[in-house]
Amino acid sequence: MSFSTMALIRRPFAAKKRGIFIYPLPFLYSSFHNLSHKNRPFSPKPIIDFSCIHEVDDAVHLFRQMLRMRPQPSVVNFNKLLSAIVKMKQYSIALNVFDEMRQLGIPVDLWTMNIAINCCCLLNRVDFGFSILGSFFKCGYEPDVTTFNTLIKGLFLDNKVVEAKKLFKKLLTLKLCEPDEVTILVVINGLCKAGHTLTAYDLLKLFEKTSFKPNVCSYSTVIDSLCKDRMVDYALHILAKMIDKGISPNIVTYNSVVQDGYSLVGKIDKARKLLDSMLGRGLKPSIINYNSLINGYCKQGKVEEAWCLFLGVPHKSLCMEKQIAEAFSFLHIMEKKGVNPNITTYNTLIHGLCKEGKLEIARNLFNSLPSKGLQPGITTYTIFIGSLCEEGLIEEAKTLLIEMKKSGCVPDSVTYNVCIQGLLKRKELSEAKTFLADMKRLGFSPDSATMSLLLDRIKEEGRDNISLEIKEKLYRSNKYEFWPCSSLDRVISANSSNPNSLHDVVT
Repeated sequence: MSFSTMALIRRPFAAKKRGIFIYPLPFLYSSFHNLSHKNRPFSPKPIIDFSCIHEVDDAVHLFRQMLRMRPQPSVVNFNKLLSAIVKMKQYSIALNVFDEMRQLGIPVDLWTMNIAINCCCLLNRVDFGFSILGSFFKCGYEPDVTTFNTLIKGLFLDNKVVEAKKLFKKLLTLKLCEPDEVTILVVINGLCKAGHTLTAYDLLKLFEKTSFKPNVCSYSTVIDSLCKDRMVDYALHILAKMIDKGISPNIVTYNSVVQDGYSLVGKIDKARKLLDSMLGRGLKPSIINYNSLINGYCKQGKVEEAWCLFLGVPHKSLCMEKQIAEAFSFLHIMEKKGVNPNITTYNTLIHGLCKEGKLEIARNLFNSLPSKGLQPGITTYTIFIGSLCEEGLIEEAKTLLIEMKKSGCVPDSVTYNVCIQGLLKRKELSEAKTFLADMKRLGFSPDSATMSLLLDRIKEEGRDNISLEIKEKLYRSNKYEFWPCSSLDRVISANSSNPNSLHDVVT
């Protein structure tokens, strides 16, 4: 952290109490007569590059630059800077920047005020947030719905539920502003998290009778809290009502009912019907949903139903979404219950692990297959050998390829193409040529992806052209039809300066 950043933190008005910084914020009690926007003659506005902000030091450095700019940047730009600091969760520094802006007479607006109040709330100092609000009231600033939403949320974060409810009631009775969907969600979410689920439930029903209509997030929050409190019937009543009102449940809504509702109270068959309903609406259940149902079936001794559901899980999409940990948990549940997954399931897991770069775990899983009564197939070998090549573990890949052949599993065109592509991605052109030669002897041909990568690597090595003889052979063998247009064009216009390296291998 730079000196200027530390200087902001160690300002004399900062004190430490209960492990957090407490800001007396003298600006709260000072005059705001200099905060109004100043009229300036027209002049070119300075260009500010906010993309340069990667850490808090960058933000502080940019702030110092902005202070020196003439004409001075607009309040919008200062607000963007403050927002960037808040995104980095540097709330203390954002408040210090705000204070320095005030002391230097830099204009602020409602957005600035809301940012400062939000920082106070996130530091669990909602009292300072109210101080800022009071100061702005005195200066004629009118807070908007975002201001009150932030303060209500801050009160809930500070476990001041009674005060939050009072502020919300005052907001409605005094008509301080028009509540929006966010207001409703903030209040309902705060009540649910504080354990006041039934109050949130009653409030939701009350909102339904007014012009302030809850959205799907508000409904889902109440449904989730009801399910966690094992009040599933109440949750289902809310679910039915929201559907009747034309509000489509989202994945969060269904997840709550399936996982924390039916599954928690043992109503697995109803949970399964709801899962099917999700699929019918085009929603994709998470592996946690499947996990809950399978676990529930197993607890009830319905191993056959659990196995059928397991077979229906879209393993590939789950692994590609990088939910490997959940997938392993899923796998272990089945193994403990005596239901053994097949090789296809393990292929998917190994593939997902390799894609995530968890090669060591994939290797252990691959090596454990014989102990599970399973033998790696051509797909298993292809996945793992290709990943080894991509990681540059060429000798291990060669050894495994030999083992593959010894086991009676013959490599096919896909195996070689995957290996060669992995090698070419690592720019291992020499090793790629060896695999290409083996491929040719077995009567296989490179696919379009392999050829495209190969030509790119040749060009990078300074050999921009391939001989016209290769082009003619490709035409005679009809191999060109598998090539993408860009790759084929390069071959048609080819003229090789080094015919010895790839001439025979490629053709």
